Amino acid sequence: MTAPRPDSAAPRTRSRLVVVGNGMAGVRAVEEILSRGGGDLFDITVFGDEPYGNYNRILLSHMLAGSEGAEEIFLNPPDWYADNGIELRTGARVVRVDRYARVVQTDDGATLRYDRLILATGSRSFFPPMEGLWADDRALTTGVFGFRSLDDCTAMIDYAAGRRSAVVIGGGLLGLEAARGLQSRGLEVRVLHSAATLMNAQLDTAAGEIVRRSVERLGIAVHTGARATKVLTSDGAVSGVAFADGSELDCDMLVVSAGIRPNVGLAVRAGLTVERAIVVDDQMRSVDDDRVYVVGECAQHRGQVYGLVAPLWEQAKVLADHLTGVDRAAAYHGSRTATKLKVAGIDVAAMGLKGPEAPDDEFVQFSEPAHGVYKTVVVRDGRLVGATLVGDVRKMAFLTQAFDRGLPLPEQRISLMFDLGTPDAEVGVAELDADAQVCNCNGVSKGQLTACVAGGTRTLSGVMAATRAGKGCGSCTSLVTQIVEWAAGGEIAEDPSARWYVPGVPYEKPELMRLIRELRLHSVSSVFAALAPDGREDAGSKMALASLLQTMWPSDFVDERDARFVNDRVHANIQRDGTFSVVPQMKGGVTDSAQLRKIAEVADKYEIPMIKVTGGQRIDLLGVRKEDLPAVWADLDMPSGFAYGKSFRTVKTCVGSDFCRYGLGDSTALGIAIEQRFQGIASPAKMKLAVTGCPRNCAEALCKDLGVVAVDGGRWEIYVGGAAGAHIRKGDLLAVADGPARVIELTGRFLQYYRESANWLERTYAWVPRVGIEEIRAVVVEDRDGDAARLDAEMQKTVDAYRDPWRDRDEPRTPGQFRTALPLTVLPQVPVR
Repeated sequence: MTAPRPDSAAPRTRSRLVVVGNGMAGVRAVEEILSRGGGDLFDITVFGDEPYGNYNRILLSHMLAGSEGAEEIFLNPPDWYADNGIELRTGARVVRVDRYARVVQTDDGATLRYDRLILATGSRSFFPPMEGLWADDRALTTGVFGFRSLDDCTAMIDYAAGRRSAVVIGGGLLGLEAARGLQSRGLEVRVLHSAATLMNAQLDTAAGEIVRRSVERLGIAVHTGARATKVLTSDGAVSGVAFADGSELDCDMLVVSAGIRPNVGLAVRAGLTVERAIVVDDQMRSVDDDRVYVVGECAQHRGQVYGLVAPLWEQAKVLADHLTGVDRAAAYHGSRTATKLKVAGIDVAAMGLKGPEAPDDEFVQFSEPAHGVYKTVVVRDGRLVGATLVGDVRKMAFLTQAFDRGLPLPEQRISLMFDLGTPDAEVGVAELDADAQVCNCNGVSKGQLTACVAGGTRTLSGVMAATRAGKGCGSCTSLVTQIVEWAAGGEIAEDPSARWYVPGVPYEKPELMRLIRELRLHSVSSVFAALAPDGREDAGSKMALASLLQTMWPSDFVDERDARFVNDRVHANIQRDGTFSVVPQMKGGVTDSAQLRKIAEVADKYEIPMIKVTGGQRIDLLGVRKEDLPAVWADLDMPSGFAYGKSFRTVKTCVGSDFCRYGLGDSTALGIAIEQRFQGIASPAKMKLAVTGCPRNCAEALCKDLGVVAVDGGRWEIYVGGAAGAHIRKGDLLAVADGPARVIELTGRFLQYYRESANWLERTYAWVPRVGIEEIRAVVVEDRDGDAARLDAEMQKTVDAYRDPWRDRDEPRTPGQFRTALPLTVLPQVPVR
């Protein structure tokens, strides 16, 4: 028996619409329905298995990596449902659909009648057959995880704390993102992929090899053509995996990301036609029941099942048009999938064919493995039918239009990859269709962006906040920027927030500091409470605020654990494997036999795997367990060398005039004096210094944040803003000092001026040219503004308040400061009505 079609049903004032699935597809369909006046047509009830509001699954990898908090991935807060008159039933699993009575039943026995039903049940992780994978019929072995839901992600984060190694089964998009996320939490990660090519669903062999090299450069081991057959356990938890040939691989944690399968059990029990997924017609209705609509990964249309976001949004629009009666003729004809992703930090774009499939297909290929760049295009009968871009995706906008609309192609096919004849970025943006998908993560089209600009939003950040474009993986940010600039006629308004010191508090640095002083705000939480909009805390602002408050209130700063990165919390550098690096202080790089003997004894006692002499003339003990840190410090009985955090680091010196026949000044003594005075002071970014005893510059003083060089006549040249890392810059001459006392005075004044006026994470090599060496010299050396005495006094307060952080071995700031385990993230829950 088939229910009558909506257009032949008798009109009713309000019908009951039930949506099974509170995920991205189901809620997007509801949003589209509401935008077409559906709130006046239907009483809407949404059922969700999970006890939360709607969230963006694409951002789970960001949450795993620690770049997003749980609260930042939610799309629709509980208030949104209430404000739109939607009844949300969370933690309620629909287990039965009676299509003849038009009733749904949940696992707790509750029932609800419907007039129209939307199935948006999504998909689940696929677990390949492996001995030992399951502890019982329902539960995975301890330490084994899928990577599909918010609960999966939080369980992985909790379990990863204190683990050393992980294996990820699956080298597709999610598998690589899971691997990168676990690596960022300090685990050694290996990826097992049964196919010969990573991301083989999207990439050909050559492209997959480029991605593989890029992933391995990150420190993630990759094993292709590898199929694990058994999960090894110890004391009931995973301890490794075994292969068919008898070889084994140890691990503390196993993540299975071997693909997904549509959730179709409910549809099967309801008697709907199911093949790979629930079979639907062009109006997104089940082919068996006109009252039942299907959207998302659980829908099969013309033999295709789509796992990307863009097709889901297209389906939701057609469903909403038809269901609300806005356009009864609306039809979904399938999607030409073009996707742009950021995989473990690598830009990847793919559309259509991966390679030629017909004898006359044109195939153009460019490969530059050393730089991680690979590009191909496939042309058939003068039309673009496929393209792959890895590492350089700047031509994505034009290629997408050529692929979707069949635009005429240049005769020189190579110009499809490079700017040799195709339109430049601005022309390509102008030719984009209004409904062209720009942000795949959040389903934002060019038309939505231009409408937002036309509606009065004239800043890039404002458009991104209003539409969510660029708020997912971030790979579309450049295209969003181009569209907003084009839509605004090149006249984007200046974004005031771009000048804020931190994103969560709407003030530039001088005003922020003034208010902090006036209100006497000594903690990060108090700054948010007093100065942030609605008192909201912003995770991305905490570290910068903590550093600023420590600069402003050296002795009165209230340190809060959640405002600090792990390095600052435990005063050591976290390493890739989750252990820590300990660098004791050796002022000026000078040590003695007693210190060396202590270091050797500590290394033996705690089985420290590596002892390294650093470029800053210190000894680094690598591989220290977190719980051993206090004992290591106690046995060393040496001060912290501050090789972590954003602070004054070291003063590198040469032997100077005492031993070197070329020495013009006692660089060692001056370097030790500078390091002793300014040790450990907090700053917007790390600061490295050097003192060299003659212009031969053996201590490399010209490429430090501040470098001092001895010259004839007992004088010292002071250089600032140098760099010799990822950026190379010779420092600018700040002053020529008459003696060591003047060097120390100007050094302190310069550092204080930098601390007060630099942006967060702005190294001196960027700050000095931004402010200008003449301006800095006028303030610091010439005292043009009469501010020198104040700068000196503020620095003295900081010096007086110095406290060796390794004293925390006796006085831990929190009970769990040196424990390995981390607390489980507490997530907001939506009450069931």
